[in-house]
Amino acid sequence: MNIGWAIFWLAMIVAAVAVEAATNQLVSIWFVLGGIAALVANLFGAPLWLQWVLFVAVSAAALVCTRPLVKRLTGFGRQDTNAGRVVGQVAVVTQQIDNTAAVGQAKVLGNVWTARSARGTVIPEGSRVIVRAIEGVKIIVEELSTEPQL
Repeated sequence: MNIGWAIFWLAMIVAAVAVEAATNQLVSIWFVLGGIAALVANLFGAPLWLQWVLFVAVSAAALVCTRPLVKRLTGFGRQDTNAGRVVGQVAVVTQQIDNTAAVGQAKVLGNVWTARSARGTVIPEGSRVIVRAIEGVKIIVEELSTEPQL
């Protein structure tokens, strides 16, 4: 056992725990496990190169094994912003949409947006449209077909 390296591994474990405690995401918990493995190897008199190999291997294995599970359990992932939620929604034109005149508005999910026609056609006020995309602060819409679908 090398006291100097035992102190180093203990400091590594404490630092990783402190970093983990200071963040609200899992960023260093894997290094805690790697540090424990290296510390145990040191206590049994393993050579320094083996301690480092164990540190890296156990940290990597812990990361690979637990990261997908942690991601799934904590619900991290991409979520649409409020703006992204309007794509695919039905809107009502509140001001005639005319791309040539650069005018038009539509109300979707309770908010009024500047609107442009995806096909370049004029869409009259009161029409129902579907939001196809967002470009900057404008929604791009298509008029809903009034013909019955077969």
